[in-house]
Amino acid sequence: MKPLHTDTEFRNEDFTESTFGKVEMDKCKFESCNFSNTDLSGVEFNECEFINCNFSMAEIRDTAFRNVHFKHCKLIGLRFDLCKTFLLSFQFHSCQMNYASFYQLKLKDSLFRKCSLIEVDFIEADLAEASFDGCDLSRATFNHSNLSGADFRTADNFSIDPGSNRVSKAKFSSSNVLGLLDGFDLEIS
Repeated sequence: MKPLHTDTEFRNEDFTESTFGKVEMDKCKFESCNFSNTDLSGVEFNECEFINCNFSMAEIRDTAFRNVHFKHCKLIGLRFDLCKTFLLSFQFHSCQMNYASFYQLKLKDSLFRKCSLIEVDFIEADLAEASFDGCDLSRATFNHSNLSGADFRTADNFSIDPGSNRVSKAKFSSSNVLGLLDGFDLEIS
């Protein structure tokens, strides 16, 4: 049985210097903690909140994120596609998530608000009804992705090919709809 931490607050902890171990964290709050390059494999985070934390290049193989909120976190290069998928659910607010991978994940209704998602892999991901509010999607990859009902109205710099993605009922603004034409090599004035 995994050690359990419930309703615990962690502030200014540096987990890079210690072995985190396979633990279960329920309703915990982490503020200004450093998880960069830390092995979090097998850890379960349930209803946890992370504020101003650094997870860059952390190992998250078989890590569970269930109803987890990230705010102002650095999540560069994370392989979310290696996480446990059972009840996977998270929200991201003002996070740096460049080079992360969500390959083949079911992320229906996920919220990405004011995040940097540069070169993020969304290939074959189910992003139905997801919201990309104020996000930078420069060079993010969407291919065979389900974007049905997703909200891109305030997103910037995306390039989505409607021929290789499901975009039915997806929402775009008149100022960013040109991101749907990038794959056609058109000159628009």
